[in-house]
Amino acid sequence: MPIEHLEEYYANVIDSVGDGVIVLDIQGLVTLLNPAAEEMVGISLRQARKAHFSDLFKGEEILLDMVHKTAQTGMTISDHENIILKKVGRLIPVSATTSPLMKADGDRIGTILILRDLTNIRELEDAVRQADRLSSLGALAAGLAHEIKNPLGGIKGAAQLLEMELPDNPELRDYTRVMLKEVQRVNRIVEDLLALASPRKLELSKVNLHKVLGDILLLQKRAVDGRRITFIQQFDPSIPPILADESLLTQLFLNLIKNAVEAVGDGGQVKVKSRILSDYSMMPKGEGRSRLVAIDVCDDGPGIDKEELDHLFTPFYTTKSKGTGLGLAICQKIIAEHRGMIRVDSEPGKGTAFTVMLPLI
Repeated sequence: MPIEHLEEYYANVIDSVGDGVIVLDIQGLVTLLNPAAEEMVGISLRQARKAHFSDLFKGEEILLDMVHKTAQTGMTISDHENIILKKVGRLIPVSATTSPLMKADGDRIGTILILRDLTNIRELEDAVRQADRLSSLGALAAGLAHEIKNPLGGIKGAAQLLEMELPDNPELRDYTRVMLKEVQRVNRIVEDLLALASPRKLELSKVNLHKVLGDILLLQKRAVDGRRITFIQQFDPSIPPILADESLLTQLFLNLIKNAVEAVGDGGQVKVKSRILSDYSMMPKGEGRSRLVAIDVCDDGPGIDKEELDHLFTPFYTTKSKGTGLGLAICQKIIAEHRGMIRVDSEPGKGTAFTVMLPLI
């Protein structure tokens, strides 16, 4: 292969690597920045070429120290936990490795910095930790729920008998009706607890996501008739049916869409969008690589404070006056049963977006 073709070949290889590659000469000047690195650090190769690394990465002390030590000692240094880039207007957790760039005769002629975006990995780790917490809470909830149901049945039966035996006294009958109503409310909470702790076995079939979402949106439009709420649906027609439990997915998306409707109140916009994610993939043990389908449920309501976001999926945590705090915990459980993930993006005053990611198989 001619030398010019060989150089083009190696340049294409580096440009195709998904990790960020930054090459520095012996003076610490940037000589190469591949597209992945450009995206991560928010700087183009044209801007970075011949600029000093320490000028481009001011404030990134860990990276500066790693590059300096490798340039001085020739050692390869890695950090997979402590680096968060702040170059593109958002925080990006990365792992970094600095290695010496050597000539064939062993002379050092520069430094290579490899950056790997850990955003997806961190989100997967968070999902696993949350699932572990829910599993522990679920075991406790199951025991409590079974213990509550028996005396609850006795209370309900006694209240019904009392209502039958009472004289024709409207005031006393109102008391028994309140008792029965509150018993029913407690029973509903207990049923939700049992659903969280011991979900039924999935009844898998090929599910048309767009039909499920379309039916829910149709019902919600009728339910909010008279309120100034705009519903927008943007569905990717190329998404095929997925293997899932249709009734559980209906429960999941009904909960999320109803939450969005409640968030916008008497006027606002609720948007439901489907898309295929190209930057996520899941590899279950023993199976081939699969992509994910994402369903976004967005509203332009008041948004959620960061303190609330941290507790959003915690059982019994709620900001609603009549909520039980189990709805989103059950949603997360349904998603976990389908080997998916859920993400929330929200800012006060800028609305909220829930993104459900499910395997596209």
